[in-house]
Amino acid sequence: MKTDAGTTEASKRLLELLGERIVLLDGAMGTMIQRHDLGEEDFRGEEFSGHPSDLKGNNDLLSVTRPDIIYEIHRSYFEAGCDIVETNTFSSTSIAQADYGLERRAATLNLESARLAKRAALDFMESHPGRTCFVAGAMGPTNKTASMSPDVGDPAYRAVTFDELADAYYEQAGALVEGGVDMLVPETVFDTLNLKAALFAIEKVFESAGKRLPVMISVTITDRSGRTLSGQTVEAFWNSVRHSKPVSVGINCALGARDMRPYVEELSRIADCFVSCYPNAGLPNPLSETGYDETPEITSSVLLELAQSGFLNIVGGCCGTTPQHMRAVAEKLRDAEPRRIPSPPPATRLSGLEPLTITGEPSTPRVPRLSG
Repeated sequence: MKTDAGTTEASKRLLELLGERIVLLDGAMGTMIQRHDLGEEDFRGEEFSGHPSDLKGNNDLLSVTRPDIIYEIHRSYFEAGCDIVETNTFSSTSIAQADYGLERRAATLNLESARLAKRAALDFMESHPGRTCFVAGAMGPTNKTASMSPDVGDPAYRAVTFDELADAYYEQAGALVEGGVDMLVPETVFDTLNLKAALFAIEKVFESAGKRLPVMISVTITDRSGRTLSGQTVEAFWNSVRHSKPVSVGINCALGARDMRPYVEELSRIADCFVSCYPNAGLPNPLSETGYDETPEITSSVLLELAQSGFLNIVGGCCGTTPQHMRAVAEKLRDAEPRRIPSPPPATRLSGLEPLTITGEPSTPRVPRLSG
């Protein structure tokens, strides 16, 4: 992570905390929202009562129309022992909100969600002296990919450009910073080019704001192939984005903690920053109360194994996890030692779908010199 005169006090405190113990991120927002069995009128409220298209399912909108629900979800995660809650802004880009005809309201959604989460954090700290609570600005991957064509008949076609993504992320990150978040989290990354647009936009926001916040990057490995949707291995992904010097890199969504283990282990070995892991609660199960298989006991036990193996600095939950899951994780990992950041040897690290690391060791392949 870059540090300079613009580094905030919250950033410094977070780094101190990460040096002391494993830091706890919150669990799923969507899982908790689904428990409320909300209808169209909840998503519309008064402000959007005349909107021409359906809004049910646009969870980010609830920060404006039902802030009481979102506030209580944030509060419940703090009460479970979480240090960080994420804003309700996973889909709050103009690109994603276009599905609901609300692309012009993206900045407002981010601003109001950030303020709401920050209020929950400040209120909790006021009633719990000694606790330090942080708010992370959630930045989802959008619903479009810059690296691949959605049309099998036209492989060259792209549904979105780098510049369009960068503009959307610039608007989102700027509103989140204005709303008072303590860090930014581009997460559930399935396409590295989308992430690069986000990182480019974030850097512009920091330059404009005159301050720098920690950036936590989290990629999603879509299946047991160990690759992102756009085809990169974990190491190739890290080589692609390590130049941005994030405070942490990690894996979330798609898999449960047990299936994430080999990929978290690899990140732990190669990343010269903190490592995070926030898995789903196992596999989807429509008959389960949360929609996923794992109980708090199961999820917390597997995460404890990863922590005891020395892989983790930041732990949380993704789809299917609840405050009960996070309370169990907090209890299980209370005495677990945080991972120590390694110091990889100097090397040229390149990436395509696979990594290429050139160290200068005798075994490193070299390009043969042409004879004259």
